[in-house]
Amino acid sequence: MLSKPPFCTLTFISLLVMEILGRPANHSALKGNEEQELLPPDHLNGVKMELDGHLNRDFHHEVFLGKDRDEFEEDSEPRRNRRKLMVIFEKVDTNKDKQISAKEMQRWILEKTDEHFQEAVQENKIHFRAVDPDGDGKNHIFYLQKNHFLNQFWEEIIKFRLGEVLDNLKDRWYQADNPPPDLLLSEQEFLSFLHPEHSRGMLHFMVQEIIRDLDQDGDKKLTVSEFISLPVGTVENQQGQDIDDDWVRDRRREFQDVIDANRDGIVTMEELEEYMDPMNEHNALNEARQMIAVADENQNHHLELEEILKYSEYFTGSKLMDYARNVHEEF
Repeated sequence: MLSKPPFCTLTFISLLVMEILGRPANHSALKGNEEQELLPPDHLNGVKMELDGHLNRDFHHEVFLGKDRDEFEEDSEPRRNRRKLMVIFEKVDTNKDKQISAKEMQRWILEKTDEHFQEAVQENKIHFRAVDPDGDGKNHIFYLQKNHFLNQFWEEIIKFRLGEVLDNLKDRWYQADNPPPDLLLSEQEFLSFLHPEHSRGMLHFMVQEIIRDLDQDGDKKLTVSEFISLPVGTVENQQGQDIDDDWVRDRRREFQDVIDANRDGIVTMEELEEYMDPMNEHNALNEARQMIAVADENQNHHLELEEILKYSEYFTGSKLMDYARNVHEEF
C-alpha cells in the first residue's frame, strides 16, 4: 500500500501545477473545461500581454480601476456605478481643473498597477506559508523532482501534457534563485517565481519564453507575421472567422503602434521587455495618451467627466446608460 505523501508536498505540487506559471500554451486550441482547469494560469493583472502571448483584454480596466475592479463589476446598479466613476475622476484629477491630463492619467496608471502588485505580495505570503510548514523561510526545488509521490503520479502528469509544464517550472525556479544558487527560494524569491513581471531578471526570462513560443524562424525576434499568426485550430463558422479577424487586427495594431518602438517592423527582446514592464513610466505615459485619445471627443488632449462616462465601457467594462442626464447635478 502506498504511503500518504506529506501535506506540504501535495500542497506545493498542486500550487505549482494549478496556480504557477508554466510554459506558455495556446489556450485557444483547447476544448473542454477539464483541460482548461489543468493548465496553469497565464494572466497577470496590470500586464499588457498574457504569458501565452495573447493580449490582455482586461488591461485598461485593470489599470483604471485597480483593486476596485471586482467591486465595480459586482455592482450592476447604473446610478451607483456612475457615482463610483465620478469619484475616480476626482481622484485622477489632482489639480482639480475638471479635466484629466496625460500626466495625471500616467500617475494613476502607475498607482493602480502598484496596487495589483501589493495584492500579489500579500497573496504570496499566504502561498509561501502553505509550502513552508516548518517556517524556516525556504522552499526547496527537490519537492519537484525527488519526492517519491511525484514519480507515482508521473504517468498521470504525462497524460495531461503537464510534463513540459513541470520542466518549465524548474527553469523558472532556477531563474528566481538569486546567486549564489542554493535551490532554495526565500519569500522574496518565491514572489519573483510567482510574479516575474516585477523582477527585472524574471521579466527578461518571461519575455524569452514568450518569444520562444512565437518565433518561427529562431532568430529571437518577432515579425508582424509571427506575432499575428492565428492560434492552432480551424475556423468552423463565420462567427469564428469574425473572431479570428478581430484577433489578427488587434494584434497587428498593437505590434505596429505600441510594441515596435522604432517602427522597423521587428520586435526585439528589448522592445518586448519594455512593453511587458508594468512599472515602465514611458509606457504608462503612452498608455495614458492612448486611453485619452479613445474618449477625447473635443480633441483637447484631456478627458472631461462627460467623456469618461460616455466611454465607461472602455474604462471599466460596464456601459453606463443615461449618463448625461444626471452628471452635472451629481458631480
